[in-house]
Amino acid sequence: MTASSAAPSGLSGLLADRIRDVPDYPKPGVVFKDITPLLADPVAFGALTDALAELCARYGATKVVGLEARGFILAAPVAVRAGLGFVPVRKAGKLPGATLGQAYELEYGTAEIEIHAEDLTPEDRIMVIDDVLATGGTAEASLALIRRAGAEVAGLAVLMELGFLEGRKRLEPALSGAPLEALLTV
Repeated sequence: MTASSAAPSGLSGLLADRIRDVPDYPKPGVVFKDITPLLADPVAFGALTDALAELCARYGATKVVGLEARGFILAAPVAVRAGLGFVPVRKAGKLPGATLGQAYELEYGTAEIEIHAEDLTPEDRIMVIDDVLATGGTAEASLALIRRAGAEVAGLAVLMELGFLEGRKRLEPALSGAPLEALLTV
């Protein structure tokens, strides 16, 4: 169970050793990066939570935004550990009440994410947390949504970046100088 071919050490090694490659899932030719073994290991999950909470402190975050769905699993405990509020960014139609939405392009079509705009204020600095940075579409949309809600982006942190998909390159303009931190790159 490794996330990369190199033998990483320290935190990277702990995390990478607990990510399982699942060939041909969800379709032939795709190697799915399954984080459930990492989540099942309290030492690894705790170390991941600590590392992401430290990034929140380093960049002066006042709230944590988690991206649906696996981003929720990572972001909620990080918010608790860092002593910050947690705000979910959901797929359109999943939040009750008034929402602010942001459409974005997918490989074949479009999608939309939403947030409760009243959960963010102009005084907030938001750390966006997700499990994987792939092409960057959802992350890019979340950055625009946060700014439209009036908050500032403190940064974007992910457990794993799929470097070959060049999501970082796509996100550079949308980050507007905010940091992008990936604990692992594959």
